[in-house]
Amino acid sequence: MLRGSMVAVVTPMEKGFGPNTQVDFDALAQLVEFHILNETDAIVAVGTTGESATLGEKEHIDVIRKVVERVDKRVPVIAGTGANSTSEAIRLTQGALDAGADVALLVTPYYNKPTQEGLYQHYKAVAEAVDIPIILYNVPGRTACDMLPETVGRLSHIENIIGVKEATADLSRIETIHKLAGDGFLLLSGDDATCGEFILNGGHGTISVTANVAPKLMHDMCMAALEGDRDTVIAIDNKLQGLHKELFIESNPIPVKWAVHKMGLMEAGLRLPLTWMSESCEEPMQKAMERAGVQFS
Repeated sequence: MLRGSMVAVVTPMEKGFGPNTQVDFDALAQLVEFHILNETDAIVAVGTTGESATLGEKEHIDVIRKVVERVDKRVPVIAGTGANSTSEAIRLTQGALDAGADVALLVTPYYNKPTQEGLYQHYKAVAEAVDIPIILYNVPGRTACDMLPETVGRLSHIENIIGVKEATADLSRIETIHKLAGDGFLLLSGDDATCGEFILNGGHGTISVTANVAPKLMHDMCMAALEGDRDTVIAIDNKLQGLHKELFIESNPIPVKWAVHKMGLMEAGLRLPLTWMSESCEEPMQKAMERAGVQFS
């Protein structure tokens, strides 16, 4: 069962900021152990935060395989396999299945702005081609494409489409999708700033950027929300609100990789066109980390 805090883990890279900066697989293994130790409930490999858009297909699958091997069935592994080409999404999803991932997470096709019927047919084609549980991922702020609840409802009737990650921050969609998709359909937040309220209102968990930096707090908040303990959710979330905000002070994953580097868990590495975080952003990021009790190396 997928519940709680699921980290959209960064893909650590060797020091540098070029077009061919190499993935640091030793640091990736260290990150997996860090999250297991801090009770992260599932690990999402090669999502947006994992720089999926800058990785080639082979290294994309290599990262998934390394995460699966290191996790060794201790928590579920969710593989980001979305693409704006349906054929590429099928190849990535099949590769994730072959690599041992438990679930695939597919973002809506970006840039080409398909219709709702196009979205339905895209996901249907992937689900029919690859026998793996699939979570839909709607993040219109990055894809310029909003998958409406009615389309999610249609897709929920396909057997291996098991849930949706909603990153719209529109909490009214929880009830609408629940009515259309039924009790067994997984509802995950993709917006850290509202994820506590999302779960209190019937969601099952979150796929989180903040969990890269404060995994134990995110786990504890999600568990409290699943138990309906609003007071505890508010108390923990008050410590995290600075992170929820400042981790998007520049484009994700620029700030979160700066933070994870400052925690001593990876080198200062990104792949172009992403660049290292501006010095002007360092003070607010550091204050947010301190407020959440994050330890610097």
